[in-house]
Amino acid sequence: VLDELEGVVKAVVSTQSTGSVVSPHAISLIRSEHFPLFFAIVMDEGLLQNESELGLQGDGEQEEGNDYGASQYVNSLLDAYYGQEEEMEDPGVNLADLTPDEREAYELKLKLQELREGVCDTSLFNEAQNTSPVNVKIRRRRDLKGHLTKVYAMDWSQDARHVLSASQDSRLLVWDTYSGNKIHAIELKCSWVMCCSYAPSGNYVASGGLDNVCSVYDLNDEEGNLSGKAIKVLTGHDGYLGECQFLSDKQILTSSGDHMCILWDIATGQQITTLKDHLGEVDCLSVLPDKNTFLSGSTDATVKLWDLRDGMCNQTLVGHLSDVVDCKWLSNGLNFVTASDDGIVRLFDVRSDQEIAQYSYEYPQAGVSCVDTSLSGRIIFAGYDDFNVILWDALLGELVAVLSEHGAKVSCLGVDRDGVALCTGSWDNLLKIWN
Repeated sequence: VLDELEGVVKAVVSTQSTGSVVSPHAISLIRSEHFPLFFAIVMDEGLLQNESELGLQGDGEQEEGNDYGASQYVNSLLDAYYGQEEEMEDPGVNLADLTPDEREAYELKLKLQELREGVCDTSLFNEAQNTSPVNVKIRRRRDLKGHLTKVYAMDWSQDARHVLSASQDSRLLVWDTYSGNKIHAIELKCSWVMCCSYAPSGNYVASGGLDNVCSVYDLNDEEGNLSGKAIKVLTGHDGYLGECQFLSDKQILTSSGDHMCILWDIATGQQITTLKDHLGEVDCLSVLPDKNTFLSGSTDATVKLWDLRDGMCNQTLVGHLSDVVDCKWLSNGLNFVTASDDGIVRLFDVRSDQEIAQYSYEYPQAGVSCVDTSLSGRIIFAGYDDFNVILWDALLGELVAVLSEHGAKVSCLGVDRDGVALCTGSWDNLLKIWN
């Protein structure tokens, strides 16, 4: 990372003098958790013009250790990139160098872009500017303590009472959020777990991670006693499991680092449908209640809309500059939100086939690790690498509240089916329940 960032520094600086183009990957690297390292290289390379840039600008005051001026200078370097954004989106293609099929694909891509721009006649924030701000009162109800290391994933049960959590302490825990007690503890063979899911009936749970398999567990034995026995191990992926979601007690959907999603028959352990169209690892899934349509987000910075009935990708939505790490449908089934390492939460509309809003800090910013919405869709909950959970007003684009009680990266969060409670999980080993 250090060697790559040193190259990025030189590329960004040369942009100002030569007009050269900085790659989207380079910019996402700068604007991610590596910004402090990037800033340190800027200082070490002597790119600050004088010592006054280390203090506040314009008010004659100087504070020791204040990096405001230096940040402003770095921001001006980043602006050099954003001034070239249109050039980067269409760097220029020599049609004479393309085969007939490539030329047809390129022309179709331009036509699609033209159609998207044609329906983009206004913005969500402009249309909603007369909407009254939303008043949210949220309080922490309970801390769930029991994991020994980082919490990586969680999922609500359909009863809106129980929560499943996965941690790198090699355990799946099932919690009663009313009492705060653990009611199940399942030992995993692989400690590098990355996802977990609760079956709709509440009788089964599943997990997956760097072992490349999806393990399904029965919470109760034949006599109704607590069990936690592994009943099926689904093998077939050639990469880590990024996400798993039950469609029913008989079927489960998985996504993987092998660029594929697979629909499984749990009883037989056989693959029903294999879906492949992404160019990168698939890290997140979100299934509509009809169980026929789902979203997948990938490190190729795209989100794809799939139909399980024919196994086809119906839409590919773009906009993010880095990995898409989480995605969630809104209850209307027409919009969805995404989280990305580029530090921006985006709201998409499948009817217009494009992004309609984005929610972010000014740079430098932390990456967004997880996202969900309230039952109405008015509030967007986003977990960040800087330990915070941000509540955004989806219509006005305004920051509603900041939940800053975690002591490390917020790795997962979710709203229960009734829309009453929020659960957040973090690398500080804790889960927190909020009303």
